[in-house]
Amino acid sequence: MSLYLLHCAPDPQALAIWATRHRLLSPDGDDGYALHALLTAAFGEQAPKPFRHLGGRQGLLAYSGQSPEALRDDAALATPDVAQALGLDGLAVRAFPTSWTRGQPLGFEVRVRPVLRSKEGRERDVFLHAVEAEPSAEQPIGRETIYAEWLRKQFAEQDAAQLLTVGMDAFRLSRVIRRGRVDEAGQRKARPLAGPDAVFKGLLRVGDSDAFTRLLRRGIGRHRAFGFGMLLLKPARSC
Repeated sequence: MSLYLLHCAPDPQALAIWATRHRLLSPDGDDGYALHALLTAAFGEQAPKPFRHLGGRQGLLAYSGQSPEALRDDAALATPDVAQALGLDGLAVRAFPTSWTRGQPLGFEVRVRPVLRSKEGRERDVFLHAVEAEPSAEQPIGRETIYAEWLRKQFAEQDAAQLLTVGMDAFRLSRVIRRGRVDEAGQRKARPLAGPDAVFKGLLRVGDSDAFTRLLRRGIGRHRAFGFGMLLLKPARSC
C-alpha cells in the first residue's frame, strides 16, 4: 500500500480569478471546492485527497496513492490556467511512511468538519446534536469536549490510533460551496453550506499499522475531498 505526500504552492491571485470565473468561491472565501475542482482538472479521478491548504506561505499538502511519475505526468498535461492556479510548476512529491510501530507516539494536526449525516442526507453539527440529546443536563456540554470525543472515535476505528492529548486550536462556523443534485435542466448548481470548521492538535499513539495508513489515505470525517480531514504528522518530541 504505497502513499505519497505532495506539495504545491497555489497562486492566490490566479486561484481567486479561477474560482470567481467558475463561481466556486464561498461567501466566506473558503477555497475548498475551487481547489477540489482544480485538482480534479489536473489529475482526474486520481486527484490527491485528502488535502490541506495552509495559505500562501505554506501552500497545499495532499496524500496520494499515485506514484510521483504518474502525478508529474498528469500535472504536465494540465491547462495553463489550472497549472498556474495550483502552482504545479513547483510540484514536489515524496514517499510517505506506510509502516508504523504499534505504540509509536506522533504529534498531529487536523482540520475537520464535525458533523453527522441524517437518513435524509442533511448534515448536523455534532455539538448541537449532543446538546439537543441532553436538554436537561445540569452542566452545559462544552463544544470542544464534544468535538474531541467525536475525534477520538474517528481515530479509534479499526484500532488505527489512540489520542493521548487533544485540544481545539481554532474554530469557526464557515460556509463552503457544494454542488446540489442535478436539476431539470441537467445542472448541478453550487450552493453554500454552513457548518463547524475546527482545527485540532495533539498527540496520538499508533495502533494497527495498516489501519493507521488507511486512516491517512482516507482522512477524517466528511468533506475530505474539499480541504478537510487531512492528518498532518510530526515527531512527538517536537510537540
